[in-house]
Amino acid sequence: MQNNVLILDFGSQYTQLIARRVRELNIYCEIHPYNNLPDNVSDFKAVILSGSPFSVRGEDAPHPDLSEIRGKRPLLAVCYGAQYLAHFSGGEVAPSNTREYGRANLSFVKGGEQFFEDITTGSQVWMSHSDTIKKLPTGAIRLASTGDVENAAYRIENEETYAIQFHPEVYHSTDGKKLLENFLIKIANISPDWTPDSFVDSTVAELKEKVGNDKVVLGLSGGVDSTVAAVLLHKAIGENLHCIFVNNGLLRKNEFSAVLKQYEGMGLNVKGVDASARFLDALAGESDPEGKRKTIGRIFIEVFDDESHKIKDAKWLGQGTIYPDVIESVSVNGPSATIKSHHNVGGLPDFMKLKVVEPLRMLFKDEVRRVGASMGLDPELLGRHPFPGPGLAIRILGDITPEKVSVLQEVDAIFINGLKENGLYDKVWQAGAILLPVQSVGVMGDERTYENCVALRAVESTDGMTADWVNLPYEFLQNTSNAIINRVKGVNRVVYDISSKPPATIEWE
Repeated sequence: MQNNVLILDFGSQYTQLIARRVRELNIYCEIHPYNNLPDNVSDFKAVILSGSPFSVRGEDAPHPDLSEIRGKRPLLAVCYGAQYLAHFSGGEVAPSNTREYGRANLSFVKGGEQFFEDITTGSQVWMSHSDTIKKLPTGAIRLASTGDVENAAYRIENEETYAIQFHPEVYHSTDGKKLLENFLIKIANISPDWTPDSFVDSTVAELKEKVGNDKVVLGLSGGVDSTVAAVLLHKAIGENLHCIFVNNGLLRKNEFSAVLKQYEGMGLNVKGVDASARFLDALAGESDPEGKRKTIGRIFIEVFDDESHKIKDAKWLGQGTIYPDVIESVSVNGPSATIKSHHNVGGLPDFMKLKVVEPLRMLFKDEVRRVGASMGLDPELLGRHPFPGPGLAIRILGDITPEKVSVLQEVDAIFINGLKENGLYDKVWQAGAILLPVQSVGVMGDERTYENCVALRAVESTDGMTADWVNLPYEFLQNTSNAIINRVKGVNRVVYDISSKPPATIEWE
C-alpha cells in the first residue's frame, strides 16, 4: 500500500467512521492506537488524529509521540487532536460554558485556503466536545469559526498541519467528505486509486510472494468473508489451497450440507468435517460467554491441527479475519477496548505449526463484498447475512445442550426463511434468534405451559461497527411469532430486540 493514511485512535466512537470516509475516497488507511504506533510510520503519506472522550487538561490525557509525524508529513487533527496541538503548543484549551454538541454552521471561512476549497460559510458541521480552544497554538492561522466556536479550524504556518474542532467523518457534517478530499488529495497529494480491482491485483501478488508453492489450509464457513478469502487464495496458489468446512454442531438448520453443495462448481478443493460431537462435548456445562468462545476457538484449532496433518506439507492456515475483528480484539488503555475475543484473531498456539495468512484482515465487511463482486462471485452468496464464528453458542444464553441447539435451529429457520419469503432479507444486514435462559407461563389449548422465551434480532448496518434495529412490519412479526410458537415445541413466548449498537452489541453474548 504505497498511498496510505495512518489514523491514530484516541478512543473516539467515531474513529472507524474516519476510516470509512477515507476509504470512500479510494484511499487506503489503517487505524492504530495512539500509544502503539506502527514501526513503519515513515511509509504513511498522511496522518489523522481522532477525537477522544478524554480532556487534554486531564491527568489521564492521551499523549501521542508525534516526533516522526508533525512537520514531516501532512497532519489533520480532529476534535481532541486539535485541542491537543493547541494545549501543548502554546495555545489554551478551557472548559466550554456549555457543552458544544450537535449541528452548527460555519459563520466564517478564510478565503483562498486549499483546505476549505469549495466549502463556504453556512456549511453544516457536527460538534461533540466539552472543552474549547480559547487561544490558538504558536504559528496558527484561524481558518473557520461557528457562532459559538471561534477557533473551529486552523492551520500551522510552515507546516502541512491542519486542525478542526468538528467531526468531518459524521453524516451531519455536510461537507466533511469534501474536506477530507481537500486534505488527502489536494494537500497530501495522495492518489485515489485504492479500488476493489486494485486490491485483488495487489493482494494476489502479495499472496503469491508470501506463500509461494506452500500448501494452505483454510476454514470455510459458507459466509462472505471466508469465501472471498478462499477465492483470493485460489487465484494466487490454485490447487495448493485446501478448504475445510467444519460442522461444529452450532450451525443453522441443515447448513452443513447446504454449504457444501454451495461450493460445488466453484473450483475450490473443499472437504467437509463433522466435528459436532467434539464441540458439544467440550461445551457441556460452560455458560460463560467468553468461556464458550474460547472453548470453541480451542476445539476449532484442534480440529484444524488434526486435518492439517492429513495434508502433506501444509504450512499455512488461511482465515477470513476482517478489520472489525481486529479492531475489537485490540486492547489498550482506552482506545479500542476489548468487547469480546475472536477465536480467529491473535495467532495460533505453539503446538500448531501452521503460519497464518489473512488476506482480508484490513477490510470492512462492505469492502469484502465489493471485492467479491469484482471477482464475479454470486450476488446471492455475497448478500448473505453475517453469522458469528461461535455460531449458535453465543445465541443460546447459558449452557449449551443438543436439545437447546435443536430448538434454536428451528426458531432461526422460521425467522430467516420468513424474511426471505417476505422480501425482507436483503433489507436486513444481520438477523437471528436468541434462546433466553428464561421460562414463562403460557396457555396452549386449555393447558398451562411453562416454557422457553426466544428473542428475535434484526439490524441494519454497513460493517457491524454500529447498527440500528430494523423496524420490521408488525404483521410479519405477528406471523413469525405464531409460526414459532405453533411449530417449535418448548417455546411459548417470542420478543423482538429493539436495541441499537451502541450501546448494545449485535449479538447478545
